[in-house]
Amino acid sequence: MTTSNAPMPPGEGTGQGFRMPGEWARHSGCWMAWPCRPETWPEGAFDAACDAYAEVAQAISRFEPVTMVCDPADVAEASLACGPGIQILPLPISDSWIRDTGPSFVIDGKGGLAGVHWGFNAWGGNYDGCEKDQQVGRLILDHLKLPCFTAPLVMEGGSFHVDGEGTLITTEQCLLNPNRNPGLSREEIERQLKDHLGVETVIWLGQGYQDDETDGHIDEIALFVRPGVVMAITTDDPGDPNFKIFQDNLDRLKRARDAKGRELEVITLQQPARRDVNGVRLTLSYTNLYIANGGIVMPAFEDPADDEAFRVVRKAFPDREVVQIAALDIVRGGGGIHCITQQQPAAR
Repeated sequence: MTTSNAPMPPGEGTGQGFRMPGEWARHSGCWMAWPCRPETWPEGAFDAACDAYAEVAQAISRFEPVTMVCDPADVAEASLACGPGIQILPLPISDSWIRDTGPSFVIDGKGGLAGVHWGFNAWGGNYDGCEKDQQVGRLILDHLKLPCFTAPLVMEGGSFHVDGEGTLITTEQCLLNPNRNPGLSREEIERQLKDHLGVETVIWLGQGYQDDETDGHIDEIALFVRPGVVMAITTDDPGDPNFKIFQDNLDRLKRARDAKGRELEVITLQQPARRDVNGVRLTLSYTNLYIANGGIVMPAFEDPADDEAFRVVRKAFPDREVVQIAALDIVRGGGGIHCITQQQPAAR
């Protein structure tokens, strides 16, 4: 097992026996990135977003170590806000969605740990000036002195979820979007996912949440609870624009078979009431949560559906303590708790 952090050729991840474990596998820690781009949030909302990031970091630190990447100019601010229990790592960053810009960690089952570094173009070109975030995944792996598998795909960590036993779920809206990889077919994209994440079966859902600026990230609509079990967002309101989208995704999940040939058990969560910012619908989703060692950190939206979502998640994860965090100030920037976190699995 090499300890070099030099980029490795595409496709060598599976060849060397690496795979991405399920998020519930033991972690050595969690990565986050401190907000540094005020334009990401509506006017006047940036400071509240910083406070919310700090609250999420503190909640996760109850279960596992948290490292907060931050722009070198923001070290003092991030340290003061996060408190003494959060490690601060100065690195140049463009924005603060580490799920999408950081590495996807993979293990070989023999004590080896590495990272997959994806291409990044600000979610299909949502804004200019993302050059720093195009390198932050590699810089994290360099800091850790871990091997880096450079994938020839433009995509984000929030666009897929794995079960650790060979199955990956994603959406056609995101991975087949011409603003990511216009020259690649579905089959070619699947091959790269299999090569770099060690999966065997890709389950394609259709679309994501209405007005999701990430073009349908899976963490806004579904996640694996454990192998063979998926939690998915839904709505009972046929007048909601998401109704048909969610129904189609549920139908696809119920028809799917995972890499082990199992039918999937599907647990549903009702979406909260609609909220808009500047005429754009917020992606309020309870599936956008973080699975920590012995814990779940999930969102609350000051909505009557919060309590039922808490009960559903607690029942789905009976061996973990569920902590609910007010997340509206994060979501106003375009993502959720899962979007601002990235687990680093324990190698053994």
